[in-house]
Amino acid sequence: MTTVFFDLGNTRLKFAVDDPSQVQALAHGSDDFVVRLRAALPAKIDRAVLALVGPMDVRALLLEELAARAKLIVIARTVPTLGRLRIAYDNPAHLGVDRFLSMLSIVDDAVPTLLVGVGTALTIDLIDGSGQHLGGRIAPSPTLMRESLHAKSSALPIDGGEWSLASPFADDTVPALASGCEGAAVALIEASLAAARAQFPDVRLRLHGGGAGALMAFLAEGEMLPEGTVLRGLAQFVA
Repeated sequence: MTTVFFDLGNTRLKFAVDDPSQVQALAHGSDDFVVRLRAALPAKIDRAVLALVGPMDVRALLLEELAARAKLIVIARTVPTLGRLRIAYDNPAHLGVDRFLSMLSIVDDAVPTLLVGVGTALTIDLIDGSGQHLGGRIAPSPTLMRESLHAKSSALPIDGGEWSLASPFADDTVPALASGCEGAAVALIEASLAAARAQFPDVRLRLHGGGAGALMAFLAEGEMLPEGTVLRGLAQFVA
């Protein structure tokens, strides 16, 4: 049986055929997105399993394409309990399915974990060793901070700039933006880790998402999860 896992985010569609560790990715902002998607997918799919977070028009394009080739389409949603995972939110619909699936992908490790996702948003979730989600935090990612500033003033570049923890005070605008936006994310992660460690001295910091690698250089500890965290959660969702 051919199963294809799909993670539709705000800028990219990630997918994997049968094995969620074999990640492929397509940016969905270009005019040839559907053409490239058709070329990448199997002609026939027994089961398509989806996490849909991205734009509604792209969701519609993806579902239309799958309707022509998939026997079964499963759209994942956040539920109060699945396997070991028990979420903290009273209303499951208020917890993004990407956060839910990311936690689901690591919960069987059975260790207290501070899970940080760095995409359009910076999300931070704390899970104890039993699988109980203890809540989370959401902030703009460094990328979104830069994009927001650039949208208000084109004189503030959308990317670029280098900084260091030893010398965070920059002598030009571009490195100052990098220092401020990335530094804000690093500070929130470190503060969250300190709060988590007060409850769980052995808590593990784990990061995932397209912007995670850039922040790892400024953190004293932490582990990068392999690409495809949400896809692995989807495999757990339908296991």
